[in-house]
Amino acid sequence: MTKQKYSTPLAQAIAEAYVKGEGDEDLEPIVLVDENRDPIGRINPNDALIFANIRGEREVELTLALTEKKFDKFAIESLDLCVSTMIEYHPDLPVHVAFPPTSNLDNTLTEFLTKQNKRVLKCVESEKAIHLTYFFNGKKHPKFDNEDRIIIQSQETENLSEFPEMKTLEVANSTIAAMEEGQYNLIVTNLSPCDVMGHIEKKEVVGKAIHAVDEQLERITFSALETDYTVLVTADHGVAESWLYPDGSIDTGHTSNPVPLLIISENENELKLRGDGSLVDIAPTILDIMGLSKPQEMEGETLLIGETRKTCQRVLLLILDGWGYNPDSYGNLFIEFGTPNMDKLKTHYPFATLIASGPRLGMPEGTVGNSEIGHLHMGAGRRIISDRVKIFEDIESGDFFKNNAFLEAVNHAKTNETALHLLGIISFYSSHGSIKYLESLMELAKRENLSKVFLHGMLGRRGERPEAGAEYVNKLELKAQEMGNVDVVSIIGRHWALDREENWDRIQKTYNLLVYGKGNEAQLSKSI
Repeated sequence: MTKQKYSTPLAQAIAEAYVKGEGDEDLEPIVLVDENRDPIGRINPNDALIFANIRGEREVELTLALTEKKFDKFAIESLDLCVSTMIEYHPDLPVHVAFPPTSNLDNTLTEFLTKQNKRVLKCVESEKAIHLTYFFNGKKHPKFDNEDRIIIQSQETENLSEFPEMKTLEVANSTIAAMEEGQYNLIVTNLSPCDVMGHIEKKEVVGKAIHAVDEQLERITFSALETDYTVLVTADHGVAESWLYPDGSIDTGHTSNPVPLLIISENENELKLRGDGSLVDIAPTILDIMGLSKPQEMEGETLLIGETRKTCQRVLLLILDGWGYNPDSYGNLFIEFGTPNMDKLKTHYPFATLIASGPRLGMPEGTVGNSEIGHLHMGAGRRIISDRVKIFEDIESGDFFKNNAFLEAVNHAKTNETALHLLGIISFYSSHGSIKYLESLMELAKRENLSKVFLHGMLGRRGERPEAGAEYVNKLELKAQEMGNVDVVSIIGRHWALDREENWDRIQKTYNLLVYGKGNEAQLSKSI
């Protein structure tokens, strides 16, 4: 790994961390210090903070640590901050929300079926549980009546690559057992490894994940046929089917490729699939298989072609998380490692592909898919305009700079003569946000004549070229120097800052950086 030279202190410190073997995702905390080695820009009592991330479920734990007065997971200060968040992370958080949910998503697939006295089961390991519960149910946390959940604890380890198969076998066994019991009308199962391991830069690890999922795909579908379940096999987005950039470097990010769709049933000769669908059409298709009319809220259409077919009251939706479709062999680890069971099913049962990203799923043109958007649209059966689109529209129109939630934080800092902190992901494109959000908030602070503004960044490798983090941070530091009222003061890998499984030691490391300035030092005057 080549050490690059940067003219700004934090970017230089990140480059030095790369030489030591650290990456953006797991970057140890770095803090800017003055000539006396005192940390600059720490979060102090009565300060204001804007958390600029979107998506939400990985932001809850850190927000709790910064805002909850009775927080007891580790020792905290009594900060009494004025906090604004870009979107709603959780309805119970004591924060101002800049872009709240625009509407309540009623009659999602789970809600509609359970209202019809149909029984629904969700089966997943904990790493992906939030997607099959919260997002699939229309961003609603409580489960519905007649909805059950089997959540198998993922491996508790700092090195997921040691367990490339994850809990695929256990999830498959639970799914098979539930089908054999025959009490559920709909079972929704998520097999996680292809997504989780696809983000790891170890080809052999990804290969083992692919083989694990392909093996359980055969077991599950065979059992479904034995127990009179019709199976829809699909995915939320792709990863490892386009695992290389054109220059040969590894691309661990999500893709904009379509995803596969298989329908597996004893009545396969009666079933045909149209080839122009998207994930929005999954829920209406399941209802069609069951012989139910879709609710008026669902905009999607059934993917089945033809009128003469039998209904089936038992359906399994099998989500192969991260399994995209790409006929090109370049950088395609599914083709390289082989998927014999998927290949066999594709030749015997109706097969099509589904759009899993872009405008059809409420996202900007050319954007990649992700687990949140994928599961949300599969469960909702309608197009949902993403927070990303709304935020960029407001930035372009100027309404972003008049947002009441942001102004709450700004005015608090003005009134109390305290600092404003900007916290967020530093990435060109991440499911958690964009560097554009932080740049726009810097501009807002400038317009509002705030003089004490400190930016704290998180880095993530997914979807970015190797060592992109240092480049983005260098860009922000140069912009901050030009503006004169903002300092970029700390950086940490998103592995530590964005947890969702109560790994409180990670959140504590991030808290200690933000509040106490604990981290590797970058000298304010240091430049090359």
